[in-house]
Amino acid sequence: MQIWMYASEVISAVCFGWYGLACFFSKNMVEEFDRWRVPTLRILTGGLQVAAALGILLGHFFYRPILILSAGGLAAMMFCALLARIRIRDKVTNAIPAFSLMLLNLFIVVTELKQS
Repeated sequence: MQIWMYASEVISAVCFGWYGLACFFSKNMVEEFDRWRVPTLRILTGGLQVAAALGILLGHFFYRPILILSAGGLAAMMFCALLARIRIRDKVTNAIPAFSLMLLNLFIVVTELKQS
């Protein structure tokens, strides 16, 4: 089970670190946040994602509660992303990444809480 936890943490940290940085620098992300009807949340979302990605890494090595809070926050954020996609009647296939990352981060939270 330990290897799955490490892999999950790395995947989550890399995905959200990359996506969070893209929120600051990518023209495509500006267009996506406009399409989702939340353009004012782009910078906040990117900042929170980068912070949570760092929290997952720091929490793994130094203080587990940071890992749990970061993964839980990312899972909640992905739940909100799913709601935003439902609101704009987006294709189901476009929601798969958010759903998958929500489940991945829930797996991290549940596994960490069981180990505590």
